[in-house]
Amino acid sequence: MLTRLSIRNIVLIEALDLDFARGLGVLTGETGAGKSILLDALGLVIGNRADTGLVRAGEARASVTATFEFAQLPAVLEAALEGAAIEVEPGEPLILRRQLKADGGSRAWLNDQPVSVALLREIGPALVEIHGQHDDRGLVNAKGHRDLLDRFAGGDLAGLEAAFKTWRRAQDALDLAREEVARAAEDEELLTAHLAELEALSPEEGEEETLALARADMQKGERLSEDLEGLRFLWDGNDSPLAALRGAARRLDRIAPEHALLAEALDALDRAVIEAGESEAKLEEAAQALAFDPAELDRIETRLFDLRAQARKHACAVDDLPGKMATMRAALDAIEGGSEHIARLEAAAQKAALDYRDKASKRHDLRRSAARRLDKAVAAELAPLKLDAARFQTSVVKLPEARWNASGMDGVEFLISTNPGAEFAPLAKIASGGELSRFILSLKVALAEEGGAATVIFDEIDRGVGGAVADAIGERLARLASNGQLLAVTHSPQVAARGNRHYMISKSSRGTVTKTSVAPLSEAERKEEIARMLSGAQVTEEARAQADRLLQGA
Repeated sequence: MLTRLSIRNIVLIEALDLDFARGLGVLTGETGAGKSILLDALGLVIGNRADTGLVRAGEARASVTATFEFAQLPAVLEAALEGAAIEVEPGEPLILRRQLKADGGSRAWLNDQPVSVALLREIGPALVEIHGQHDDRGLVNAKGHRDLLDRFAGGDLAGLEAAFKTWRRAQDALDLAREEVARAAEDEELLTAHLAELEALSPEEGEEETLALARADMQKGERLSEDLEGLRFLWDGNDSPLAALRGAARRLDRIAPEHALLAEALDALDRAVIEAGESEAKLEEAAQALAFDPAELDRIETRLFDLRAQARKHACAVDDLPGKMATMRAALDAIEGGSEHIARLEAAAQKAALDYRDKASKRHDLRRSAARRLDKAVAAELAPLKLDAARFQTSVVKLPEARWNASGMDGVEFLISTNPGAEFAPLAKIASGGELSRFILSLKVALAEEGGAATVIFDEIDRGVGGAVADAIGERLARLASNGQLLAVTHSPQVAARGNRHYMISKSSRGTVTKTSVAPLSEAERKEEIARMLSGAQVTEEARAQADRLLQGA
């Protein structure tokens, strides 16, 4: 519930701090005292459009802070805060603050963390629900009627939501498979030709790099062939440097024992023979690797050309050609086995659709039954609120299949007829301001606050009525507030007498400066204010006695 509202420099309010409690709080005051300023300020902090005209004249900025406390956060608030990465400990209040600059622009905070105004607007309906003369949200908005009826009806929607998701997944898989088979069938002839070309070429992953290296070696061998041939001639035969080294080593081996230096010379010569042998072997390997074969080079270049031509044709790398072949085979296999695959998917989609239809039909029947109960409950509330000629109807109609969703196949809307014989139409299109507020009140009572916000505000719901009707309105407001928090801006003493707390809104002027203030009333002050509401500017003893009777009766 709303526990505290702090306002700074909003229109006629310079500084105001108000504490609120559970139950019914009533706000009264003379016409023009500034009751609407409070609602504008509260609307600002829950994300309403920032109007620079709200900033008090001569001030640079204005701000509104609202504190809400919960025994446990509603699920919708938890989800919104989690999505915004804002952590709120159990029992921790939500403190919303909005600052508005006179030259334009606004900022918002939630528990001292900067947030977007969009987040305030998202969580606002779960915090405050305002019903006034120009209500276009809350119960008037048909978008929320189905959820309200479902909560009134009871039952578990989880199975219906799961069935819808299963059906949509199955249908999406079927649609995708049909599209793939259709595309593949259109291209079957081309796919077959392309696959035949690739299979004839039989590309292998990594083949391009291997061929390119081999071609580069051959091209090098062609350039180095004369030098390699000269080296081979130099190293071959009995007169080669290696043969001379070996002969010298044999002769030195015979005399090496005669002196240590000769032995060292032999060791060095042996190493030279070994190194020269290794060099000869490497030269032979190089000659083989760089061997230039015109026919082989032509084969490699032709192979590279064919591979790269296919890669360009299929807009891929050469190494991706084997994968392209696999894709083409799969596409052709899908064409051949597509009918069986689609038949399986069709069976799964049909089964899922039947399951969804069954659950949605049961939900439809439950809604129809709940709608009749709700219509009866609302009808019982209309006559005491001077709406005895009006009729209320909860419309539950099956929507076209294209509009079915996780909530079922129904469209739900609350309709009214204000005159005998008149057609039913949406609430906002028929009811006048006062009638609309009373319809909303009757709905709230019938729904027992199903889906209500933390704090509900009725703005001058009693406009244009008095006596028994005003008393009926007050009784219903008090009943609604018994399990939560409800604030009522009222001109009716019968409604004011029902309040658990009473706030007086007044306006004062000093010179050219006008200020609005709000103060909670004591029991004595409350009696005097109700007496004023009964008698006008001149409070009489008879009015005070009547105020006493109203308070005692409430």
